[in-house]
Amino acid sequence: MGTRNSWQVQKSVIYALFLREVNVRFSAGKLGYFWVIFEPLLQVFIFVAVKVMLFGTTSSLDYPVFITLGFVGFNFFRHVVDQSMGAFAANKGLYAYKQVKPIDTIISRVLVEFLVTSIIVFIFVLFGSYFGFDMNVQNLGILLLSFIWLALFAIGFGLFTAVLSTFYDSLKKVIKLILSPLMFVSAVFYAMQDMPQGLQDLIYYNPLAHFMELLHSSYFFILNDDFVDYTYMLLWTIIPLYIGLWSYSRLEKRIISL
Repeated sequence: MGTRNSWQVQKSVIYALFLREVNVRFSAGKLGYFWVIFEPLLQVFIFVAVKVMLFGTTSSLDYPVFITLGFVGFNFFRHVVDQSMGAFAANKGLYAYKQVKPIDTIISRVLVEFLVTSIIVFIFVLFGSYFGFDMNVQNLGILLLSFIWLALFAIGFGLFTAVLSTFYDSLKKVIKLILSPLMFVSAVFYAMQDMPQGLQDLIYYNPLAHFMELLHSSYFFILNDDFVDYTYMLLWTIIPLYIGLWSYSRLEKRIISL
């Protein structure tokens, strides 16, 4: 049997870490699997119920689908960032094996989030089809590309914050504190075209709002992408990813030795 190259070694490490993260994520047995699926369903149900009670059902959009799409996208971003910040410390004992690199732990956690999100989306599609919700996607290709772009943005931002929070622990607490309320200013529950101009001008600076608008506009025929600034999104994708990779490459040995 020949010697494996570095890519084969890394692939094996990531796969092993992925299985380990899946086991940890679902460590509560059958109840663990249940909560992974039930929790987002319950959250969407609550938000939809609150909206209907406060504003009625006069919207021309299929609101359960609209909010589910934004909620799944935002939750994916939030979980990737949150899991990335804790990846280095949670796997510290594994760095005794020279094959295991800190960045592998982030990649494995991102893959787990992809798995969990895919399961949730599949469940939502089944529910939506059964209950007769609007499952007609305007442009499936653009929708999938939008999710991939969102994933790249989440990975870059997650890596960037993971490196910084390793040396500044208080940053981790601040980011976690910001992530939850950030949902309410990220166009998850509303379309930007329905917002007053003053609010649009403020929310414009939140890159997540652009990603949510892109997801919604690629799904619904009656929405457009006028609010989406692709250049702004590209900058927010490339810059954190570049800084994250650059700082990680310079500080990897310090991360391992901490």
